[in-house]
Amino acid sequence: MGSPGPLQNGVYNTVLLLWKESKLFLKFLILLGKQEHMESPRGILLVALIATFAVIHFSQAEDQEGFISLDCGLPPSESSPYIEPDTGLWFSSDSDFIQSGKIGRIDASLPKTLKSYVTLRYFPEGIRNCYNLSVKQGTNYLMRVTALYGNYDGLNITPKFDLYVGPNFWVMIDLEKRISGQTEEIIYIPRSNSLDLCLVKTGPTTPIISSLELRPLANNLYITESGALKGFKRYYLTSSDTILSYPNDVSDRIWEPKFDPEWKHISTTLEANNSNGFAVPQNVLKTAVVPANATARFNITEELDFPGDEIYLYIHFSEVQSLQMNESREFDIFWNDQQFDKTISPEYLKATTIKSTTPVTCKGGVCNLELIRTTNSTLPPLLNAIELYAVVKFHQLETNENDVVAIRKIKERYGLNRITWQGDPCVPQKFLWDNLNCSSTDTSRPPRITYLNLTSSGLKGFIAAAIQNLTHLEKLDLSNNNLTGEIPGFLADMKSLMLINLSKNNLIGFIPQALLERESEGLTLFVDGENRCLSGSCVTEKKFPVKTAAFVSSATALVIMVILVLIFVFKKKKSPNSEALPPSSIKPSANVASTNISEISIDMKRKKFTYSEVMEMTNNLERPLGEGGFGIVYHGVINGSQQVAVKLLSQSSRQGYKEFKAEVELLLRVHHINLVSLVGCCDERDHLALIYEYMSNGDLKHHLSGKQGSSVLKWSTRLQIAIDAALGLEYLHNGCRPSMVHRDVKSTNILLDEKFSAKLADFGLSRSFQFGDEYHVSTDVAGTPGYLDPEYYRTGRLAEMSDVYSFGILLLEIITNQRVLDQTREKSHIGEWTAFMLNTGDITGIMDLNLHGDYSSHSAWRALELAMLCANPSSEKRPNMSQVAFELKECLTSEISMKSKDQDMDSQSSPEVSMSCDTKGLPSARLLTPRSDGSLNVAFTGVRLPESVILLHRFHHLIFKLIFIIKDGCSFMQEDRSSFVSIEDSVEVVALYLDACFQNCQLIVYVVASVT
Repeated sequence: MGSPGPLQNGVYNTVLLLWKESKLFLKFLILLGKQEHMESPRGILLVALIATFAVIHFSQAEDQEGFISLDCGLPPSESSPYIEPDTGLWFSSDSDFIQSGKIGRIDASLPKTLKSYVTLRYFPEGIRNCYNLSVKQGTNYLMRVTALYGNYDGLNITPKFDLYVGPNFWVMIDLEKRISGQTEEIIYIPRSNSLDLCLVKTGPTTPIISSLELRPLANNLYITESGALKGFKRYYLTSSDTILSYPNDVSDRIWEPKFDPEWKHISTTLEANNSNGFAVPQNVLKTAVVPANATARFNITEELDFPGDEIYLYIHFSEVQSLQMNESREFDIFWNDQQFDKTISPEYLKATTIKSTTPVTCKGGVCNLELIRTTNSTLPPLLNAIELYAVVKFHQLETNENDVVAIRKIKERYGLNRITWQGDPCVPQKFLWDNLNCSSTDTSRPPRITYLNLTSSGLKGFIAAAIQNLTHLEKLDLSNNNLTGEIPGFLADMKSLMLINLSKNNLIGFIPQALLERESEGLTLFVDGENRCLSGSCVTEKKFPVKTAAFVSSATALVIMVILVLIFVFKKKKSPNSEALPPSSIKPSANVASTNISEISIDMKRKKFTYSEVMEMTNNLERPLGEGGFGIVYHGVINGSQQVAVKLLSQSSRQGYKEFKAEVELLLRVHHINLVSLVGCCDERDHLALIYEYMSNGDLKHHLSGKQGSSVLKWSTRLQIAIDAALGLEYLHNGCRPSMVHRDVKSTNILLDEKFSAKLADFGLSRSFQFGDEYHVSTDVAGTPGYLDPEYYRTGRLAEMSDVYSFGILLLEIITNQRVLDQTREKSHIGEWTAFMLNTGDITGIMDLNLHGDYSSHSAWRALELAMLCANPSSEKRPNMSQVAFELKECLTSEISMKSKDQDMDSQSSPEVSMSCDTKGLPSARLLTPRSDGSLNVAFTGVRLPESVILLHRFHHLIFKLIFIIKDGCSFMQEDRSSFVSIEDSVEVVALYLDACFQNCQLIVYVVASVT
C-alpha cells in the first residue's frame, strides 16, 4: 500500500489530536456538520466515519492513562503523536522533554523494527544530558529505556555509556554485542513531582537513546525494603514464540516466551481470574508447563549478570486443567535451597502470585528455583510465569525540591540553556551546575542551593521572583547584565543572604529601605558601583532601624515596670504589718524517707492543705482522673468553684515519694504558661498529695485515640499543641538554672485546658543539671518505652537531647496517630514505621487518616521532617528545643497561610514577619543542624542564630520567672487581699506585655540582627 497523500496525512493527524480533547472534538464535529457541503450523504458519511474512528481510539487512550511514551529523535512536525502499529501505543516526540541532543536515523537497510526505534537522539555535547518528566510523587512507575545504534552515523562504532535516575547511577548501556539494541527497565517511586533520566558519557563514544517509556503501577506491587528494582527477567512458560506486551498487559510489561525440551506445554482457551492485583495477562495465565517426566523435579536456573545483586522473585500460577475428583496438584517451592512458607495448590483459572518478601543473594551468581511435588499430589508441579528483579540502591538524596523548582524557573525565565544546567543542580558533585554552589552533598540530607552567580549572563527584564524561593541562598551575583525595573523588596526578606551584587544593570527607582536596613545589619550590597544611585535618586544617610528602635523602647519600658514592682514588693517586706508565719512542723512518715517536705516547701505556707481538706475537695476521692507516676489522680474543687487535680501518693510506693519530692522541688521554682502549675500540697504523716490546676480536656493521648468522644483534633490545633509542649520543654532546658530534663515526655503527659492550650505535666522523673552544652549527668535510666532516647538508654548519660528525642516521638504520634509501639506492624516502633513509609514518598499514607487530608502538605512535610530529625538516634544530629519551637511556629504560619489562600482570602503577610516560607511545592527533608561553635544554624529559616539570640531568649524566661516570684511574694506577704488584686493585675500586664514582645521568634531574629 502506498503512503498517504498530504491531505490524508493532514486529516489523520488532525483527528488524532482532536480526539485527545473530547470537548474540542465535539465542537469540531458540530462545526463540520454545519458546513453546507456536509449536508450531502457523502458529507454525513465522512462525519460518521471520523466519529467512529475517534471513539475506537478514545477507548485505547483511556487504557493508556498516565503512560508516557517518547519516540526519541522524532521531529515534532513528523506525525507526532502517532499510534505504534504493532502495539497500539501512542508515541510522541521527545523534543519537549530535553533541551540538548541531535536527531539521527538508523540505517534503512537494517531489518524492519518498531517505528519508535527508527529515529534516535544522540548527544555529542556535554557529559550529562537529561530528560525531565512530570510525574506524580509517591506513584510507582515502571521506566523503560531502549537504545538501538543501527549505525545511524555510518561509523560502525557502538556506544557505551551510563544511565542515571536523578543523581543516582542505574545501569550501563553497552551495545557492542547487542546489535538488536538494549532495553533496560526499572521500577521506581519518585520522591518529587519531577523525574530526571540522564545519559552520562563515560568514554569516547556518544550516548544515544531510541525510546523512553513510563508506566504507572499500583503502589502495593513490587515493594522493596529500600531503593528501586532493576528488571532482570520476565518470561512466561510456553512453546509459543510470541512476545506479549500492551494491550495484552495493561501495564505494558514485556513478557518473553521461554521453553525447554524437558517441559511439557499445557494450556486452555478459557479466561482466568487475574484480579489479584498483578493483572497478569490472560495469554500468560492460559498457558503453563509441567515436567515432561511427571515424577521429576521442576528446576529453573538463572545466571546473574552481576553475582553480587540482591534478587526479588515473583512467580505466577494458574491451574489450566480441570482436575478430576481423584486428581490433585500440590507442591513445595524452594528458592536458592530455602523453602517458602506454604505448600502451593494452584486454583483452577485463578491467578496466584508468590513473591519473596526480602531480597536474596544467589550463591555464585546462580539463582535456582525448584518445585517439588508433595507425596499427596497425583500431578506434577505447574508454572505459568516468572519475574526477577535486582535491587538498585539509590543512596544520594536529590536536591531539595523547592530549590529545584526555583532554579528551573530562573533558568526558563532568562533562557539559560546551558549544556551543564540539566538534571539535579547539586548532585552528584561532579555534575554540579556551573556558577552554583550547594550545601552539604553527602547522602544523609538533601542539598540546598547556597550560591548563584549569573554575572555577565545576558539577563534581561525584571529580577526573577523565583529567586526568593531559594531560601538557603547566601550569595547572589546578578551583576553586569541588562536587568531592568526596580529592586524587589523580597531580597530583604531572604534572611540567609549575606551578599547581593546588582551592579552594572539598568535598574531604576530607590533602593528598598528594608534592604538598606539589612545592609546595616551586615549584608554586603553592591548596586551600580560606589555611587549607589538609581535613576538619579541616592540614599545619602542611613536611618536608625525601625525594629531596633522599637526593641530598645520596649525593653526600656519593660525594665522600668519591673523595677517599680520590685520597689513596691521590698517596701511591703519592710512593713511592720507583714508578719512571718511559723514554718510547718508536719513531717512525712518515717518509713518513707528522712527528708521533710516542709524543708523544701517553706514558701508554700498559704498553699498547704490538710488531708481532711483533700478529702473534702475530692468528695472522698469520688472521681478518679487517671493514674500518675506515684499514685491516682482525682478531680477536686476548692473555694467552691475552682477545679483542681489532686495527686495522692500511694502508701506502697517508696519510689513514688522520691518522685513526689522531686515534683515539689521542681514546681516551686518553675513558672511557665506551658507547664502545669501547682496550686498546693498536702503533707500529713502517711498522706502526701499535690494539688494542680485542672485541665478540663484531659491528656492528648485520649484525644488522639478518640477515647474522649470529641471531634478529631484539626491539624492546626495539633501544631499549636506541639508548639505549647515545645515551649514548655524549652523553658525547662533554657529558662531554668540549673537546667532541667523532664525524662518522661509523652502524649499522656500533655494536658489540655478548655481552649486546647497544652501544658506539660508529671515532673516526677525530672532531673536538674548544670548549664553547659558538654555537661551530662549519669543516672539510672528512667522513662517510658518507645519514647526513651536510645543513646540515653545505652549510656545512662542524661542530657537535654534525651527530651528532644522523646519530643520527636511525641510529634510523630501527633502527626500519624499511630501507636508508639505496635507489635502488629511490620515496623513495631513508630520511628521505624515512619522511616519505612517515607520510602513511598507519599505523606498521605503517614498522616492521621482521621484528618481526611485537611492539611497543607507543605506544613505536614515540614513537621514530619522535624519529628524525624528530633528522633535521630544520634543526639549530635538533633536540634535543640529552641530550634524545634521556632520551626513548629513556622509550620503553623505556613498552614494558616495555605488555608487562607485556599479560601481565596488575602494572605499577604507584613514584611516584618515574613520568613520566605515557600508553600508552592512539596518539600523534601531540610538541613536542620546545630553548630559546634556555640552558635545555631537554623537552616530551615535560612538564619544563623548567634549566642546572643539564645541569651535574649533566656532573658525572656528569667524575666518571667522574676515576675512570678514577685507575684507569689506579694500573695504570701499581703494580708489585705483587696489591696493585692491591683498588684497582681499589674504583674499580669507585665507578663502579657513580655509574651507579646517575645512569643514571635521571628521578631527576636530581627531584633538581634539589628542590635549586633
